Amino acid sequence: MEIRTTYHRKMREIQNDLIMMGSMVEKAIHQSVNALKERDIDLAKWIITDDKKVDMKRFEIEDKCIQLIATQQPMAGDLRTIISIFNIISEVERIGDHAEGIAKIVIMIGDEPPLKPLIDIPRMAEKTIDMLHRSLDTFVNRDSEMAKKIAAEDDEIDNLYDQVFRELISFMVEDPRTITRATRLIWVAHNLERSADRVTNICERVVYMVTGKMEEINVSTY
Repeated sequence: MEIRTTYHRKMREIQNDLIMMGSMVEKAIHQSVNALKERDIDLAKWIITDDKKVDMKRFEIEDKCIQLIATQQPMAGDLRTIISIFNIISEVERIGDHAEGIAKIVIMIGDEPPLKPLIDIPRMAEKTIDMLHRSLDTFVNRDSEMAKKIAAEDDEIDNLYDQVFRELISFMVEDPRTITRATRLIWVAHNLERSADRVTNICERVVYMVTGKMEEINVSTY
């Protein structure tokens, strides 16, 4: 009985750490797009520096999971949960890397005048943040059905990415002088599109954790 009590207490700690890590990454995505909109180089540099905290949080969670395996000898469903956490924190950390990538693009852009008003890219960011937040909720609630529904929403991000890509290509065709600026915005949109793909991976791990079945859901064509 004492072993199970200890296990559940430590698992709650790990779960809280995971939610905190997710919040850090959600903030990074939001701020990276704000830095793009405001041409805020200082904010972009801060995001890049702050990404190290996300990395450290991942290592901290991994260490706690290893300690849990070593001391509590989890079986069956418990072990599946821990394995899922290893994969989920890897995906969350990589989403943080995509936010860092956007910040680096902001620095590359510098004080260049905006090519166009930013409409769809902020929408992509907001949707990605929402999907990430809710995907981690499905982990906490062990809600595999909701995880599948969230993964299906990745199509919305893909459609926005297609729209951004087509529009920016049209700028390039009409005026080759815009190629560099348009390409950098495509890179930003691609970072957001890949972030949403990683949310889908998180949802797949939630489904595996709950059902014990490994399956790909809403496979992206990118």
